[in-house]
Amino acid sequence: MSWLFPLTKSASSSAAGSPGGLTSLQQQKQRQIESLRNSHSSIAEIQKDVEYRLPFTVNNLTININILLPPQFPQEKPVISVYPPIRHHLVDKQGVYVTSPLVNNFTMHSDLGKIIQSLLDEFWKNPPSLAPASTAFPYLYSKAGGTPPCASPGFPFLPPYPPQEATRTVSSLSVADTVSSSATSHTAAKPAAPSFGVLSNLPLPVPTTDTSAPISQNGFGYKMPDIPDVFPELSELSVSQLTDMNDQEEVLLEQFLTLPQLKQIITDKDDLMKSIEDLARKNLLLEPSLEAKRQTVLDKYELLTQMKSTFEKKMQRQHELSESCSASALQARLKVAAHEAEEDSDNIAEDFLEGKTDIDDFLSSFMEKRTICHCRRAKEEKLQQVIAMHSQFHAPL
Repeated sequence: MSWLFPLTKSASSSAAGSPGGLTSLQQQKQRQIESLRNSHSSIAEIQKDVEYRLPFTVNNLTININILLPPQFPQEKPVISVYPPIRHHLVDKQGVYVTSPLVNNFTMHSDLGKIIQSLLDEFWKNPPSLAPASTAFPYLYSKAGGTPPCASPGFPFLPPYPPQEATRTVSSLSVADTVSSSATSHTAAKPAAPSFGVLSNLPLPVPTTDTSAPISQNGFGYKMPDIPDVFPELSELSVSQLTDMNDQEEVLLEQFLTLPQLKQIITDKDDLMKSIEDLARKNLLLEPSLEAKRQTVLDKYELLTQMKSTFEKKMQRQHELSESCSASALQARLKVAAHEAEEDSDNIAEDFLEGKTDIDDFLSSFMEKRTICHCRRAKEEKLQQVIAMHSQFHAPL
């Protein structure tokens, strides 16, 4: 539209002198930003010449790379962070800031677009994983003022930490318990009184049977009958008879079979065999029901796999839609639409100058297109202000 609305001399001179007004540092900064935009078309500008964001998805995990340019960039290296926190060898222990050698050794001659591309390539080759939540322990020996009980992150099956009392008592162990625990370290100790704090996220002790308690015939053990010190059946025999019995195995075995303790063992053995057979029959009767439930579990697992796949596809679609409807994407669309309306108005003006349209059609169509162009441009500038203001006080849009 310069041919229709010519610029004044002062305006044209200021427009011509604006590129030359940039310092060498600002020009290098603009070249780095252009390289970043040319390498990654989906990058979003959070704050002009200050902050940029690049989302990408790998293994159904969407990660945002935030690029913060300091005031003295590119003399100062950029600050590159990721969200949510991840585990990767190119990220620090907190899983937030990128510690790649290309970033740490950044100079004025480096290419920011290529650095980000190499970072994405490394993430594709070695996919990152989400960093676990903080597992900081609560206060152990004193109660922090105003600190509410917090649930154990990452372990939903554990109870929340209760408030710690100001005074804690230490339970004493006897010398026998100490020696026994050190001598048999492979044996699980008896569960003590319920404890909280640090010990609440340790695995629960395996319950064991008390060897000092009497063991009944319940399938886990068998207690031998008590053997008397004196056998009345043998007390009436002479030494020669006892010697003959000792020499004759058949007589000795017959004498053993008459003992009531051995008869009791034989009876218990028969009863135990009978109970085992009955239990085996019951287990065989339960086999069809178990197979049916097993098949049900397999069917539900297959359904779960299908639902998971559908959910991941929908999450991917939702992410794409949210990215396309973000504030930065809307701003870019408004800018393109305003440019299209301006081109349409220029074409209408050219047709009028060439005599292809009359003045009434020219005025109506030209004013309509110019109004649309100015409205879209005003909306785009207003949205840019909202994004800049929101990024100062809140998370990026």
